[in-house]
Amino acid sequence: MTRNLKITIAILMVAVVIGLLSLRGLSKRIERLQENPSSEEQARRALLAPKVSTPTDVLSRAKIYWAAGADATTPTEVELSLSADPAQRARQVMDTLITEAPTPEQRTLPEDAALVGFYLLPDGTAVADFSDSLSSETPSGILSERLAVDSIVQTLKSNLPAARRLKILIHGQEVDTLAGHVDLTGFFELNPPAVAPAPATAQPASVPGTPAATPAVTVTPGGHSSR
Repeated sequence: MTRNLKITIAILMVAVVIGLLSLRGLSKRIERLQENPSSEEQARRALLAPKVSTPTDVLSRAKIYWAAGADATTPTEVELSLSADPAQRARQVMDTLITEAPTPEQRTLPEDAALVGFYLLPDGTAVADFSDSLSSETPSGILSERLAVDSIVQTLKSNLPAARRLKILIHGQEVDTLAGHVDLTGFFELNPPAVAPAPATAQPASVPGTPAATPAVTVTPGGHSSR
């Protein structure tokens, strides 16, 4: 066996060993992904989707509504840098709602959902346009759909005081339901304007020295009178 052949065989053996080690490492990584997919997905999203930030951001206490059981949401105070711009502020709180649920059980929206557009009209009507994933990946069922919509509505209501009502779109289109049950054709109330109390009816003032009015007297046939 020549010297060159020996060197070639040695290189091939080293390459095989490196390949086996790499394959073993890949196998362990796959196992970790299967055991804890949610944390890996959150890490991936954190790397691929940078946080929304604007020059007007101010550190604030935001209320984010995650699940509290199968049919209710509850507010959790989270310290966030929030923009003065309503559209950016909406994206910031929605990104937090989607990506930073404290536990998998508290998640209300699909991991791949995203708020792709937000508009606040002069009359206070908010329009939130979500990606297709919100509809296609939300489990079909009245409870899961109501939980998803309620978490969106309550989170925007708490952090956007200027928004009066909300319209939810999917990929720029109005849809009948979220995933077959919860109606999305109408509007959801957020912060309706306060109703001013009705003015009190003015009572006629009495003039000093004027005798009080006396009941009318009715005269009936026969000379009898009644008051």
